[in-house]
Amino acid sequence: MYFFLGCLSLVEICYSSTVVPKFITDLLTKVKTISFKGLLAQIFFSHFFGVTEILLLVVMAYDRYVAICKPLHYMNIMSCQLCHMLVAGSWLGGFIHSIIQVLITIPLPFCGPKVIDHYFCDLHPLFKLACKDTFVEGGIVLVNSGLISLFSLTILVSSYTIILFSLRNRSAEGRRKALSTCASHITVVILFFGPAIFIYMRPSSTFTGDKLVAVFYTVITPMLNPIIYTLRNAEVKVAMRKLWGKKENSGMGQ
Repeated sequence: MYFFLGCLSLVEICYSSTVVPKFITDLLTKVKTISFKGLLAQIFFSHFFGVTEILLLVVMAYDRYVAICKPLHYMNIMSCQLCHMLVAGSWLGGFIHSIIQVLITIPLPFCGPKVIDHYFCDLHPLFKLACKDTFVEGGIVLVNSGLISLFSLTILVSSYTIILFSLRNRSAEGRRKALSTCASHITVVILFFGPAIFIYMRPSSTFTGDKLVAVFYTVITPMLNPIIYTLRNAEVKVAMRKLWGKKENSGMGQ
């Protein structure tokens, strides 16, 4: 679990770094511009790290399933080799997905006012600037981005359904401990998948709320995830209590 959490933290740092620095810069300047190469780079890396995060969340759900439903076989199933293969597969899946996004963007002909109605570069706002019918490209994005989110969410829901079903015959304390280990992951999944499915599981038209929803899954969710995982982790809470107790004792000693 901690290995996957470390990988997830790295991906979230990289994911936020593709959007937030440029976003802050644009807030501080009157003229907000980006080169075509910069546009392609932002599309590639935002989708690369975004899909990698989605696949890592699926991997973490499988890890929780094995830990709760097959605890005696956990060390044999979740070997170091398998963990590294699952993480490598997540990165590879994100890379393939991102390459497709870039290949869709490069041939698009742009004309007229080249103003993107968004705070970062994504395909839906770019389609509005293209001098051609982007129905086919929109369909590819729907299949490539939307179905990844939908299928991943289906796997996540199925894994947690099996986990909940397996907990029926456990003691109350066992159910509490099992659900406690899954609560933070479920919270992160809801915060991340909800906005992502809203954006990509529909045609390429844009709504006024798209920018607000995009801010939620590109800025707010990665910022909240460390807090969510920290507060739900028993070892961290015990360490925080000990640290707080030491501070109180030192204050009383003074």
